[in-house]
Amino acid sequence: MDPTGQSEPLKDTASLLASRICHDLISPIGAISNGLELLVMSGLQPSPELTLIEESIANANARVRLFRVAFSAASAGQRMARGDIVKLLGDCYGIGRIQVSWEPTADVCRVEAKIALLAVMCLEVALPAGGRIVVRCDRGQWQLQAYGTKIRIEPAPWAFLRSPTADAGELAPAYIQFALLRDALAQLGKTAQAGHSDSAASLRYDV
Repeated sequence: MDPTGQSEPLKDTASLLASRICHDLISPIGAISNGLELLVMSGLQPSPELTLIEESIANANARVRLFRVAFSAASAGQRMARGDIVKLLGDCYGIGRIQVSWEPTADVCRVEAKIALLAVMCLEVALPAGGRIVVRCDRGQWQLQAYGTKIRIEPAPWAFLRSPTADAGELAPAYIQFALLRDALAQLGKTAQAGHSDSAASLRYDV
């Protein structure tokens, strides 16, 4: 039993389930994208409807890849290249209301990438009108800042992040990233520190 009160086998099963779901979704999404390209090559004329389909496929592909890193199992020996993280964030957030800047210049281990992306997803909730999230890391000290014209802090998920014994069943599904972030840090013996003002929200932790 870990500090969050959840057994390790149960956590491992949940991570493996997330890996399996993401893996099974990537292939059909890719097939749809390839099929659409073939239709365009065969003479299908551009249209607003076609553009909408293309954008929806690209967004679905990007989100599943994001979930695959953030929700799936990760071992300390795995690495993730900086370029891959920047591309992933660009594909997910590049044309939306929220922009994400990844400032670390070096590659990171998969566990660090997983935790950072979960933190990005937590801060995303605080920007209902859009804004910018900046990710920084200095010698293992991670700091994420969210800036926007409107900051919304829902009490329940942020309080959950601070509670080592709260049950994930108390959270709405839209806030599951808060449970996953807390538990991922707890496995390393760490916790996140959160703060906010009228125009910014932040998360800090050491890995």
